[in-house]
Amino acid sequence: QVQLVESGGGLVQAGGSLRLSCAASGRTFSSYDTGWFRQAPGKEREFVATITWSDGNKYYSDSVKGRFTISRDNAKNTVYLQMNSLKPEDTAVYYCAARLPTDSNLYSSNTYDFWGQGTQVTVSS
Repeated sequence: QVQLVESGGGLVQAGGSLRLSCAASGRTFSSYDTGWFRQAPGKEREFVATITWSDGNKYYSDSVKGRFTISRDNAKNTVYLQMNSLKPEDTAVYYCAARLPTDSNLYSSNTYDFWGQGTQVTVSS
C-alpha cells in the first residue's frame, strides 16, 4: 500500500510558476511508475506527466510539454512537478498517482493504483 500527499498548489498569475510535490509513504516510491493528472471543473481527469520506475523515462501530455517537468527524489520518496509559463487553462485540481509496473497504457488514469487527495492550482489571467 502507498499513501500519497500532494502539496504546493495555489493561486498564480499567468506566466508564473509553481512546484507541486507528492510525498509517498508506505512503500518505496522508486518501485512505482508515478504520475500527475489534473481535473478541471466539468471535465474529465486528464494525464499530465509520468516518470517510470524502471528507467526514469518521462512522458508528458502535449498541452504541457516544454512547460512542465516531472522529477523524482527516491531518497525523499517524493515526486515533483515543476510548472512554468502557467496558463489559465492549467487551472485544475492536480492529483498524484502511482502504479505497480505494468505494460498497460500509462496515459490512462484507470491503470494507476494509488491516488492522492489532490491540490488546487488556479492560474489567473
